[in-house]
Amino acid sequence: MEWILIAIVAAFIIWRLKPANVNTISAHELKNILQDKDKIFIDVRTPAEYRAKHIPQFQNLPLGSDFSKLPKDKEIIVICQSGMRSGQACKQLKKLGYERVTNVRGGMNAWR
Repeated sequence: MEWILIAIVAAFIIWRLKPANVNTISAHELKNILQDKDKIFIDVRTPAEYRAKHIPQFQNLPLGSDFSKLPKDKEIIVICQSGMRSGQACKQLKKLGYERVTNVRGGMNAWR
């Protein structure tokens, strides 16, 4: 019985640490796709960060928001300040069943 419990805990830990296979693009590549209507652009920074500076095509949906209402038939491009929170958001989206998820490497820090 103990071994079954240990196996279940180990499987859960491995599943949680498993890479989510998230695509990444640079800020330069982002500039070439901003007008693509088949993509959804999400900024996961705080509302204050978003108000201070944002890319107009991106809607603010802070990390921790309910991502399940986003359409699954479009690619979702995610940005934050440095790429860390958007990476977390991309993993959450993948776990919710979203197939086409892309993180902007370097985030707003790389955007000029």
